[in-house]
Amino acid sequence: MKRIFITGSSGCIGHYMAESLINGTDHELYFLVRNPEKLQFRYQSRPNVHLIIGDLQNIEKFSEFLKTVNVAILAATSWGGISESFEINVTKTIGLMKLLDPEVCEQIIYFSTASILDKNNQPLSEAGTLGTNYVRTKYECYVQLKEQPFYDKITTVFPTLVFGGEPNKPYSHLSGGIQDVIKWIDLIRWFKADGSFHYIHARDIAKIIKYLVDNPSSELEHQNLVLGNKKTTVNEAIEKICNYLNKKIYFRIPLYIFLVNFFIKVFRLRMEDWDYFSINYRHFTYKDTVTPASFGMENYCTTIEDVMKLNGVYPQKN
Repeated sequence: MKRIFITGSSGCIGHYMAESLINGTDHELYFLVRNPEKLQFRYQSRPNVHLIIGDLQNIEKFSEFLKTVNVAILAATSWGGISESFEINVTKTIGLMKLLDPEVCEQIIYFSTASILDKNNQPLSEAGTLGTNYVRTKYECYVQLKEQPFYDKITTVFPTLVFGGEPNKPYSHLSGGIQDVIKWIDLIRWFKADGSFHYIHARDIAKIIKYLVDNPSSELEHQNLVLGNKKTTVNEAIEKICNYLNKKIYFRIPLYIFLVNFFIKVFRLRMEDWDYFSINYRHFTYKDTVTPASFGMENYCTTIEDVMKLNGVYPQKN
């Protein structure tokens, strides 16, 4: 039985991870939480599940306990201003890792984001210079981790676009916006756009994390894992959504990048540097992405149709 320490359990991915570890393992679990009232999973369901009330800002007060941890799963993150984000996403995250005992801790599973990687799964320099506070600090943390003496203990996971959420779990930003896509699909379907991406469901992420807990990184070929289904293009996604909703596409107007940038300027749309970069970069795709199937398990969500169903969107009658 392992002693597992988890941060970030109050979020969408965190809830799926907690449920998977509580229901699927006998490990002793410790969840660092600021507000237990935000937790919607049943942490009282077995006796060796514990809540540690606190946050990364005062992580040093738990230094004695952290020396006893076998596996640390670090999913907590800050979306605030640059000062707060750097403090939590970089300084305190690395500081927490330094409090672990290398003789006791067999692995650290650290959550980054695929947004900081280029097409060859290498750090994307623009993420460090143009990224949002979240993206920039995740980039900086990853760069610093590679210089730490405990780097060989770390498995970094890079989720791509994340879907997920249920009545008893928080919804991800993407799942929360699905209804807006459906609302505008009658307009969207008439346009073509050059772009591609990967996506993954939070439940599938939780399956992978549970697998990693029982199969430390030393037994894997790679310490860096990009989490996502095979890439799909924007046009393919629109076609599949329209087909799922029984909406016909008779013709499509190419939405060229220069035209998009023209509309942004004409209508004075508020865009940050990272937004401009993303629009022009277009293809957020990666090498060797993994899903539960990569480890011999069954995927929960693989297709665009799966995404629609799991978000409560159903075909419309003609």
